[in-house]
Amino acid sequence: MFDTKVAVLVQEDLAVWQKLNVTAFLASGIAGAAPDAMGEPYLDAAGRGYARLLGQPILVFAADASQLLRAWRTGLERGLTQAVYVRAMFSTGHDAANRAAFAAEPADAPDLVGIALRGPKKDVDRATKGARLHS
Repeated sequence: MFDTKVAVLVQEDLAVWQKLNVTAFLASGIAGAAPDAMGEPYLDAAGRGYARLLGQPILVFAADASQLLRAWRTGLERGLTQAVYVRAMFSTGHDAANRAAFAAEPADAPDLVGIALRGPKKDVDRATKGARLHS
């Protein structure tokens, strides 16, 4: 039904609030980078409008640090749309500080705690290989 796939990988040993926070931020990153993936606005029975949502499912995976780095590297190699969240971002308070925290990470191995990927199904499947669906 869809030519693309969206996956979020979140480090499995984070606190629940951190997992939810990271997942929300990463999903918003994919939505911002892929406006063509957005569905139409929602209307309730009274005609009130609500925000558009991504028009396809998002699979959420639990991953360890090595799986996150492998997914990130595969995403780079295959040109996937990526949204990233690094550990240092938990101690920031706004978007500019988040970007600065990410820019300070080692370019070849950022301390990822979450990553979202969007692209052709086979490429996203390759990037998420070995990760298990979050339960």
